[in-house]
Amino acid sequence: MSSQELATNTSNIFAYSDKLESFGLVDGPGVRSILFLSGCPLRCLYCHNPEMQSATCGKIITPEEAYQKLIKYKRYWGDKGGVTVSGGEPLNSIDFLIELGKILKKESISYVIDTSIATFSLEPTYLKKFDELLSLSSLFLLDLKALDPTLHKKITGKDNKNILEGYKYLKEKNFPVWIRYVLLPGYTDNEETLKSSSDFLKQFSNIKRVEILPYHSLALPKYEQLHRDYILKDVLPPSKEDIDKANKIMDVAYFDGYKKN
Repeated sequence: MSSQELATNTSNIFAYSDKLESFGLVDGPGVRSILFLSGCPLRCLYCHNPEMQSATCGKIITPEEAYQKLIKYKRYWGDKGGVTVSGGEPLNSIDFLIELGKILKKESISYVIDTSIATFSLEPTYLKKFDELLSLSSLFLLDLKALDPTLHKKITGKDNKNILEGYKYLKEKNFPVWIRYVLLPGYTDNEETLKSSSDFLKQFSNIKRVEILPYHSLALPKYEQLHRDYILKDVLPPSKEDIDKANKIMDVAYFDGYKKN
C-alpha cells in the first residue's frame, strides 16, 4: 500500500504501543511480527509485561503508522506468517485493531490477535465491532487463565463471566482459536483443574490447538524496576515432568492442528 493510499485512510484512531518484535515463532502460524499494545483490565499474578498494563504506556501510534513499521519485516513471513497484535490486552483498542485489520486485509496479510478477551461484551455496539474484527482476522490466540471464577479472580483480579461468554460466542461464529494455558504451580497445575479445563475445551470445535505454557519468573526485574511486589517470587517453574504430566491430563493431542502450523 502506497503512502498516498495510507494518507487517505488517516483518522483520529490510535493506540499506545511500547514495543514491536520483528521475528516471532510462537505467536501464531509461521514467522510473525508482533505489535504490542498497552492497556489491560486484568492484573495477572504472572504478567510478563506489567509495564504495559497502563493504557498510556509507550507512544501513540496510528494504524497507518503501525502498518508502515510492520511491513518492513514482510520478507520474513513467507506463506504462513504475518502480523500478530498482542499486549497488554489488544481488545482494549478494538477500533485500532479494526482499522489496522482493514489495511492488512487489503494487502492479503495474515492477521492474528493474542488476547484474553477480557473486554468481551454482548452489548450490541461492542458486538458489531467484535464481528467486524473477526471478519478481518484469521485466528485468536486465547489465554485461558482459569475456568473457576474464584481461581480466575485470584490470578487476574477479575471475574471471568464475560470471558466465558466470549468463548461461546466464538464457537457460535466457528472462529478459529488456539488456546494457551499457563501452568502455574499451586494454582492451575492440579489434576482436577487440568481435567476440567480439558473437558471444557473439548466442547469447542473451533479450538484447533492447545498449548501449555510453563510459568516462569523472567519478568521479576520489571517488577523491581516498577517498585512493585512480585507475589510469585517464591514459586518455582514447573519441571519437565510436571509439564509432560499436564500435557497428558489435558490431552492436548486431542485438538486438531496441535503442533502444526
